Amino acid sequence: MQPTQDYLSPGRRALDVEDYIDIVRRHKSWIVGPAFAALVLSVVGAFLWPDTFISESSVQVVPPQVPERYVSSNVNSEMSQRIQTMAQEIISRPQLTNIITTHDLYRRERESTPMEDIIEKMKRDISISPVGTLAIQNQRMPISAFRVSFKYSDRFKAQKVTQELVGRFISENTRKLYSQSAATTEFLNDQWESARKHLEEMEAKITAFRVRNAGRLPDQMNANIQSLQGVQSQLMAANDAISRTGQEKLLLENQLRIYRDQLRNAASGNDDLSVQVKSDRLVALDRDIMLAEMRLAAARERYRDTHPDIKSLQAELGMLRSRRDMLMKEEESKLGTAPARTTPAMRRSTQQLEAAISTLEGQIQAKDLEMAERQKTQRQLTDFVNGLSSRIQATPAAEGEYAELTRDYNLAKVRYDELNNKKTQSQIATNLENRGQGERLELLEQATLPETPAEPDRLLIIGAGIGLGMLAGVFTAGAREMKDTSLKNLKDARAYTGLPVLGTIPLLENDLVVRRKRRLTWVAWSAACIIGVVAMTSSIYYYYYVAKV
Repeated sequence: MQPTQDYLSPGRRALDVEDYIDIVRRHKSWIVGPAFAALVLSVVGAFLWPDTFISESSVQVVPPQVPERYVSSNVNSEMSQRIQTMAQEIISRPQLTNIITTHDLYRRERESTPMEDIIEKMKRDISISPVGTLAIQNQRMPISAFRVSFKYSDRFKAQKVTQELVGRFISENTRKLYSQSAATTEFLNDQWESARKHLEEMEAKITAFRVRNAGRLPDQMNANIQSLQGVQSQLMAANDAISRTGQEKLLLENQLRIYRDQLRNAASGNDDLSVQVKSDRLVALDRDIMLAEMRLAAARERYRDTHPDIKSLQAELGMLRSRRDMLMKEEESKLGTAPARTTPAMRRSTQQLEAAISTLEGQIQAKDLEMAERQKTQRQLTDFVNGLSSRIQATPAAEGEYAELTRDYNLAKVRYDELNNKKTQSQIATNLENRGQGERLELLEQATLPETPAEPDRLLIIGAGIGLGMLAGVFTAGAREMKDTSLKNLKDARAYTGLPVLGTIPLLENDLVVRRKRRLTWVAWSAACIIGVVAMTSSIYYYYYVAKV
């Protein structure tokens, strides 16, 4: 079954080149008109669009002249971060307002536009970008340079503004480096001063402690022990000397006693034999008494008086003294009963005995003085031993406090030395910045004076305008052709009727109407062309003779 044919909406026939030419001929005004209008608009717009000039300047980052291993910088931030920070400060509202006012920028815009919008526009006109990147060992590293550019309608002002922006970058970098370095140095100086005062306080505390605990310090323990041993040796030597002096004094006293007994016997007239016998017995007892006293003195150095050995020696000494006293009484009683005889020999003997007694008494007094001096030395040594012993006993009590003070002092000393080194390095770094030998920004390329505008590209605008106009005209002609369903030529008649064409009758129009129509068309196109040419000429004249004045 075949589908029924729709005779009310027949399909369009395929068009050939001749048909397209006919379409262009029929709609040439709709194609040329938009193209000419677009040409006029693009030319007027391109030449009324003010020129924009871009001035550029390059700044390089100069590394410190002194290597980092010799002088460390006080600024630890990277240059890229500092550039971003400086850029934010330089393009801030107060800075840009000052630049706009100084160079009289955006004069027309300021009359009708708020300052905030003008500042935003100027921020968009300013460009800060790195120069590029460099491949080092397959790694892309930023080159130590950046570019500052500014676009404006006046190329001289664009150059001046670019120069001022670059100058502000350089001066701001110098100011920031110096201020940061000086602030670091000042901070370290304050910390160093605080550490110095703390160290002096610790030194004063340790000095006061050493003065207060002189001789009882832990580091004097060995010296005190050695001194104690030496003083104890001296004390033992003094005790031995006192013992020897006491023995010598006892011998002298015994000898003095014998001489006195002899002197009494000589005065009483007793013979020499009885005196000699009496002297031998007394001398033996005196010797025993002296030995007992020496043993008692030696025992008292080791024991107290309540010790059994001390008591036994005291009892023995008392018994010997009693025997001597009894023997002396017996001898005196015997001598008292004997008749007294006085001879020249006895007188000479008496004189000799008196002289010997005087000599012995002098020697005994000398021994007493020597004994007193040695006892004084003994007491001094004993006091010194007691003092050293008390110091040694008191050392552990002061050791904890002294160790704490020493630890705090060492910590304060380490902190002081560390801050002193840092302060010295910071001062050197600050002096380096003051001399301009640190990391700095240096002008690499002066701000350029642009000769040709960067925008707009007038040829591109005009070409794009003509192309868009032609495209719009073609689109319009195509739309009109699609809307027009009338038969245009014999091909349409044969195609749409399916009948053969036997002949054609030309369209008969009134000549007056035709001429009027042509005249109106010519007038319209002439007026349009004149208006377009005048508009384009005026815009070109304005660009070359008005806008550039």
